[in-house]
Amino acid sequence: MAQTTFNILMTGGGAPGAAGIIKCLQQEKSFVLHVADANPDAIGKHLVDNFYEIPVATAPLFAETVLSLCKQKKIDIVLPLVTKELLPFANHKDEFEKAGIKLLVSSATSLEIANNKSRLYQFLQWRGIAVPDFRVVETVDQFTAALQELGFPDKPICFKPSVSNGSRGFRIVTNQVNELDLLLNYKPANTYISYTDAIRILSSGKFPELLVSEYLPGTEYSVDCLANNGEAMLIVPRSRKKMINGISTEGEFINDENIIAYCKQIVSELQLHGNIGIQVKQSATGQFLILEINPRVQGTISSALGAGVNLPALAIKQELGLPISSQELVVKWGTGFSRHWQDIYY
Repeated sequence: MAQTTFNILMTGGGAPGAAGIIKCLQQEKSFVLHVADANPDAIGKHLVDNFYEIPVATAPLFAETVLSLCKQKKIDIVLPLVTKELLPFANHKDEFEKAGIKLLVSSATSLEIANNKSRLYQFLQWRGIAVPDFRVVETVDQFTAALQELGFPDKPICFKPSVSNGSRGFRIVTNQVNELDLLLNYKPANTYISYTDAIRILSSGKFPELLVSEYLPGTEYSVDCLANNGEAMLIVPRSRKKMINGISTEGEFINDENIIAYCKQIVSELQLHGNIGIQVKQSATGQFLILEINPRVQGTISSALGAGVNLPALAIKQELGLPISSQELVVKWGTGFSRHWQDIYY
């Protein structure tokens, strides 16, 4: 008799997008959803019947602990939401698969490139894929030289740690900053910084490797991709009209052939797998170029439900070999979305 229900373990139940992704997975009646997080009181605990506390990704025996839980709960497939969990899972993929448990992650080789922004830019550049003009620096002197080579002070320049999550460490360096205006009219999370302040802060202690690149002034898109071992099965660009702390809260699904073709190339060259997020932005010359890759489910992926596609469920169906109808791959282009806070009580 064919299996009719499937136990899904979603880790990262406390992630900003967890509630929306849980909503996506609960659309599928054959999925029995289990959620886990290192925080015993994560939001996901209050949205599902099956919740478990697990160690943080950097803890010893993290993957082994999750594998033991999966065996105990008869989990069929694991969907990680946490970036730091991806590589530990990928390094233990064979052990999970020997136990009959699928892992929705790309290969360790792909992840090591995708999760390091400097390595990613170098990798794509070596393969003839356009990227922003960039430099990789480790010292203040190298940082100063990079800014000059990239056109500062005539042009604003941005930088961020090679390895970071979300918008942590991202700043735009410009001498056009009106500090009084920033103080009085912008929230503390603004990303502009003066050259003097950047040098002062970076000189105050040892800092990690930084990617310094041209600033792309145009429209920004977040692109949700469904990939099957390097083959792009579905690519869904959405504009980022409004963001809060790097998370999209308003946008529109746009069928842009240039963005779709560009992301297909990236997925293929990196041999990415499962749900993949690619951030692109328009340059001063109108070309869409990569900002970074999230080689996992993106937090705002749930907004695609409004455009007719359930990307997390599709990735799980693909991995489990379940049938996917052609209708499930049809995107209602032009759909707009707006996200807002919602309360729960417990």
